[in-house]
Amino acid sequence: MTRKGKIENVRRILVKVGSAVLTGEEGLDLNIIEQLVNDIAALRERGYQVVLVSSGAIASGKHRMGIKGRLKSIPQKQAAAAVGQGRLMRVYSNAFGKHGIYVGQVLLTMSDITDRKRFLNIRNTLFTLMDWGVITIINENDTVAVDEIKFGDNDHLAAMVANIVEAHLVVNLTSTEGLYDRNPAESKKAKFIPLVTEITPEIEAAATEEATPVGMGGMKSKVLAAKKVIASGIPYIIAPGRHPGVLQEIMDGKETGTLFLPPAEHLNSRKYWIAFTLRSRGRLLIDDGAKQALVHDGKSLLPSGVTQVEGDFVLGDPVTCVDAAGNAIAKGLVNFCADDIRKIMGLKSSQIESVLGFKDYDEVIHRDNLAVTAPQSGKTKTCA
Repeated sequence: MTRKGKIENVRRILVKVGSAVLTGEEGLDLNIIEQLVNDIAALRERGYQVVLVSSGAIASGKHRMGIKGRLKSIPQKQAAAAVGQGRLMRVYSNAFGKHGIYVGQVLLTMSDITDRKRFLNIRNTLFTLMDWGVITIINENDTVAVDEIKFGDNDHLAAMVANIVEAHLVVNLTSTEGLYDRNPAESKKAKFIPLVTEITPEIEAAATEEATPVGMGGMKSKVLAAKKVIASGIPYIIAPGRHPGVLQEIMDGKETGTLFLPPAEHLNSRKYWIAFTLRSRGRLLIDDGAKQALVHDGKSLLPSGVTQVEGDFVLGDPVTCVDAAGNAIAKGLVNFCADDIRKIMGLKSSQIESVLGFKDYDEVIHRDNLAVTAPQSGKTKTCA
């Protein structure tokens, strides 16, 4: 099947654009932003819905304040974001206004989407904005985010938002042509990779961590974000953000950028939320029989399969399941606190009540609350 055939059913596109694309020596590159906006407006004319995750606030604030080089502290980054975010939105508003399109701003932290109720409220707001024909511009709320509630960079923010808005395609616009088998800035032998059907360890190793002076994430961040996006069944493209008409080229089916294809089996929205949004509160080490049951048989995790408990968590907390080799294979919401699981691990479900004095559940983690992230048959696949 051609690339056009792989994306022919796309109607809702999430576009992420990085600081390396949007900014130059003079701060925000107004010509590039107008070029991007024109491209998005043209997609709108063709019937596509577009949601935009945009960096650029910190870089804009730095320029406004005359700061050279990297900011050294979190307060400096937060202050620069406070200065730059308003200007970034004004530039977007003016550019989209020329096309008669309104824009809306949404600033998020991880805590906004780890809480299920707030997650659903954000989802409802974003769908309402799309229904109104508004271009939503999303960024991390850098002015209040600290390490505990940061996404890390906008690549991962975009991966989370793609799940929230049920995007059909994610396009990550960056300063390179796409993914190479090695860093093209360091090797003339670097070969461009137009299509990725499986994110192997070799693919992850090929992606470098170097970020630009104005960016937060390198290519490695983009590949890890791709891994999250395709796990929910959404194709993902890394493409050159400064290339004129790049979005229209992609939707015309041209071989622009690197396309990551999702596996045949993927996570539903709620299990994606468990797997990639919630922060794990502990670990359960499980035996080979339990691993088989979870990864290949679609079963729940029973106390008999647990061999060790790490951490101090309570009922309902997200906990990572780890196999005997130390590989994280799943994450789920536990039915018992850590101390109770320590008491019943290795036992049959029929023994729970005699040990604890109660038995509200037979399973440590029910399969409906369990997201399997382990490769199957040695491949990088993800099951619902």
